[in-house]
Amino acid sequence: MKRKRFTEEQIIGVLREHEAGAKTGDLARKHGISEATLYNWKAKFGGMDVSDAKKLRALEEENGKLKRLLADAMLDASALRELLSKKW
Repeated sequence: MKRKRFTEEQIIGVLREHEAGAKTGDLARKHGISEATLYNWKAKFGGMDVSDAKKLRALEEENGKLKRLLADAMLDASALRELLSKKW
């Protein structure tokens, strides 16, 4: 799994600098990120507060857990259907 280098607080801080008028290229060099990363952050976290970003992360984690549970349940159901469809 990819390791995150920046916390939500840091990301939102960088975006606030950008909103304050700092140039994209200068911010990217200062924080060691690419301009594309800055634009991706802006698309995902633009206009959020730190608490909103933390809630978003918690919801994304919960959504991932629910998707894994659903996939496991569908796999079990598929295996049972296959087993029951065979004639003894």
